[in-house]
Amino acid sequence: MRIAVIGGGVIGLTTAYSLVRQGHQVELIERRDEVALETSFANGGQLSYRYVSPLADAGVPLQALGWMLRRDDAPLRFRPRVSPHQWRWCLRFLLACRRSVNRRNAAHLLRLALHSQQILCTWREQDRLDGFDWRANGKLVIYRDRASLRKASPGVDDTAGQRLLDAGQCVDVEPALAPLAAALQGGIYSPGDEAADCHQFCQQLLQRLCGLPAFRLHAGQAVTALRTERNRVQAIMLDEGELAVDHLVVAAGTASVALLRPLGIDLSIYPLKGYSLTLPLAGEANVPQTNVTDYDNKVVYARLGDQLRVAAMVDIGGWDNDLDPGRIGTLQRLASETFPAAGDYRNARQWAGLRPATPEGTPLLGRSGVDNLWLNVGHGSLGFTLACGSADLLSSLIGGYLPAVSLDGLTLTT
Repeated sequence: MRIAVIGGGVIGLTTAYSLVRQGHQVELIERRDEVALETSFANGGQLSYRYVSPLADAGVPLQALGWMLRRDDAPLRFRPRVSPHQWRWCLRFLLACRRSVNRRNAAHLLRLALHSQQILCTWREQDRLDGFDWRANGKLVIYRDRASLRKASPGVDDTAGQRLLDAGQCVDVEPALAPLAAALQGGIYSPGDEAADCHQFCQQLLQRLCGLPAFRLHAGQAVTALRTERNRVQAIMLDEGELAVDHLVVAAGTASVALLRPLGIDLSIYPLKGYSLTLPLAGEANVPQTNVTDYDNKVVYARLGDQLRVAAMVDIGGWDNDLDPGRIGTLQRLASETFPAAGDYRNARQWAGLRPATPEGTPLLGRSGVDNLWLNVGHGSLGFTLACGSADLLSSLIGGYLPAVSLDGLTLTT
């Protein structure tokens, strides 16, 4: 079958790779001149397979009210717009801020995340896919606030090897935290989590794909329209002309919303803007070898080769990916206070990107309501973590195979 995939980020590229592996012909369409230049370019780098709790949870609305009184250092910042789409999304987010809903959606995400880990392992071992600074280095979530740790403790899954640690044990796992020991209440360690450079991963996938006759990349091509007849997509209208397809996968992140609206498909996806710094390590840099998440400051740290990636913050209130100097300054300050010996944060590469999120935090996979149009969207901050598994499940559906894990809670409902 001839299958088109719209979107050249990690979701679209893994989808294309999985489809080609199954024997399909794939046309990948990317509006930028190169792939992986947006949300996949400089994300947090953590593959957090066992730490997938959605943002929507009990207590978050009350916390958000307090954060709104702060300016640049609030973990979550909300800027209301005259936008029905934003307000509908926010209403659904508030409805999802219940502990029972959070646990249910976290279970859906965990199922998908663990499958995604298995698929990436298969690609690395069977296809010898490498060259993206992959490391199985575990994840340590540190807590500075005792109440936060107490709230998180019941979620520790010792059957998966997770461990609840005191401050001293956190330093044993990650010696770079030694200067912070007095400020820590404890942590949760997940030894099975990983890290990798998402942009390099995308480049490696593209390199493999471009060597195959079943693949073609259409870079620098904006989709101007989708031509449909009898509830099927017949062709995609591009700058370079019309492209006929048998099936179409939309994996275009936040751009998927406007793309599908003319077809009557209303995606409840809104951009959660995040920021990152990429710091070349100093010669004697004292940086974490383990993935570290500073829970109370909502900052993540991952060593990627000879660089340290620092990512944080959620801005709800617009569709631009412009850098906010105040937010960047806050991130530089928090990182330099946590790991001051890593290097000069003022010279770190700065980045902002839009994470396409559903209110519930779960992605939308599978059928769209249009017969041959498929969805792989809405992964939020877990795009890299969930990408391989989402691609595998979707390619199974398109090929007529039974998916390896249930899609319960991960599909579009009307």
